[in-house]
Amino acid sequence: MAVSHFDEKSGVVPCNTEWGRWWQTVDELHIEITLPLNTKSKDVKVNVTNASITCQILGKTLFSGNLFRKVRADDTVWTLEDNCTLLNIVLTKADCSDKKNFWEAILEDGSFKADPLTSIEMMKKMDLEKLQMKDVLFNLLAIPTKLLYDTAILLCFSTRKWTSVDQSFRKIMTQYQD
Repeated sequence: MAVSHFDEKSGVVPCNTEWGRWWQTVDELHIEITLPLNTKSKDVKVNVTNASITCQILGKTLFSGNLFRKVRADDTVWTLEDNCTLLNIVLTKADCSDKKNFWEAILEDGSFKADPLTSIEMMKKMDLEKLQMKDVLFNLLAIPTKLLYDTAILLCFSTRKWTSVDQSFRKIMTQYQD
C-alpha cells in the first residue's frame, strides 16, 4: 500500500487483528485485511457510511458496526493488492481538524481496540505528524523523529515542567536554527 511521505519516512504503528491490521494518520484510518487465495473483487463487499462500516469477504462478515468516529464516506477507497491477497481500505476522517481525532478502536463498541502500548505509539506518531504539518523547520531537519520525540519527553521530565511535548519540541528546534 502506498503511504504518505511522512509514513514513508517514519513507518506506521499498526494494531494487529485476527484478520489483518489497522493504523491511523492525522487524516486517515487504514485497514489491511489478509484475504484467502483466489479472492476476486466480486467476493469483497465494503459498505461505508459516515458513521458505519461493513466488510464482507466471500459472503462472511468480518466486521460490521458504528465507526469509532465519523468519516467522509464518499472519500473511502478500497483496493485489492499483492495478487489479490490483501484488501486495503482507506477511510478519511471527518474530524481531522479536531484535537480529538485519535481513534482508540475501529468500531464504537471497542472492537479491534489497540492495546495501551500501541495506542501510546500511535498518539506519538500522530503528534509528530501534526508538528510536521505546522512547522516548516521540522520538515527541514534530517534528525530521526523518534529521537526528537524521546528527547522532548526527557526534557519535560528532567526540567520537572509539565509542558506539552509540542513546547518541548520547539525548545529543541531552536538549537538547530543556526
